[in-house]
Amino acid sequence: MNSKFTEDLKNYIRDIVDFPKKGIIFKDITPLLKNPKTLNLTVELFCEHFKNKKIDKVVSMEARGFIFGSIVAYKLGCGFIPVRKKGKLPYKTVSIEYKLEYGKDILEIHKDAIEKDDNVLIVDDVLATGGTAEAVAKLVEKCGGKVVCLGFLIELTYLNPKQKLKSYNIVSLIKY
Repeated sequence: MNSKFTEDLKNYIRDIVDFPKKGIIFKDITPLLKNPKTLNLTVELFCEHFKNKKIDKVVSMEARGFIFGSIVAYKLGCGFIPVRKKGKLPYKTVSIEYKLEYGKDILEIHKDAIEKDDNVLIVDDVLATGGTAEAVAKLVEKCGGKVVCLGFLIELTYLNPKQKLKSYNIVSLIKY
């Protein structure tokens, strides 16, 4: 990966202090998304990593993960699968409960979304603590899929997210 390009992308991510609550610095990717060149570059950098991995499905979690996941799936010529919070999917689902910083949540995927031994790429915008990514990876495995890699636009290394994801291959385009 060309580190100059990833450093250039950092210029299109702004920090929003105390959002969504006091003490959090939110990484706002809206400037990157609204610029056709940086959006295209981001997708191309993702696809550079995954083009030879024989991916069958790209799985992304709501909401910003859908943006990159669907485009990457299109570019790689594979299916796209949304993972949503409990009660948001219309068909039969498989679910997983996972811990949040303060409490628990439930994620769901359609029961028929992944076939046994599908090679799955999980794509999201930010890897923070790793809890959501870990839950999605377990959900994919629960459905019979193989997690080939997890891809993120941004990784917040100071939160040590890879601790929870030791057994997975992770690609992060930008690290803070």
